[in-house]
Amino acid sequence: MLIDLHPLLSQTGKVKRLEAELNMESFHMKSSSYPIVAKKPMILEFTNIGDSKVEIKADIDIELDIPCGRCLESVRTQLKIETLREVNLSGDISEEEAALDEMDFIEGTDFDATKFAYGEILVNLPMKVLCSDSCKGICNRCGKNLNHGSCGCDTTELDPRMAKALEVFKSFKEV
Repeated sequence: MLIDLHPLLSQTGKVKRLEAELNMESFHMKSSSYPIVAKKPMILEFTNIGDSKVEIKADIDIELDIPCGRCLESVRTQLKIETLREVNLSGDISEEEAALDEMDFIEGTDFDATKFAYGEILVNLPMKVLCSDSCKGICNRCGKNLNHGSCGCDTTELDPRMAKALEVFKSFKEV
């Protein structure tokens, strides 16, 4: 959804509030994609703070279906994002600001709410999602979810430095 901010620039202190629908059914990244289970309209507030600068306040409430980092079961993950950004619409930004801030959501005076929401969700995604703190994960041999019971695989971890000694013992058992 594109929002024209040009009328806002006519007066310092002028405020524009609105709700914008998130036009996403799933959240796509290079390595993965998460379905959006629930979403509320994004609440936006734009304030002209003078010198062609606009303060953007946004509230995003979205629920994603993200796999558990240990057992890969689906976990409903709610993100409530409250953000406050200052944007210079004059185009006069320093090289330092240009290098630090990625503002692909604004072109001239047009604000792209979908690109803005995507960037904020991406920054606020949790590093690792767990179904519970006591999640046992999956068996590294057969792939069974260990939260549902034991799989019976041999899970003894041996020191790799002793691998040659183990081979010697196994050769004597076969004789």
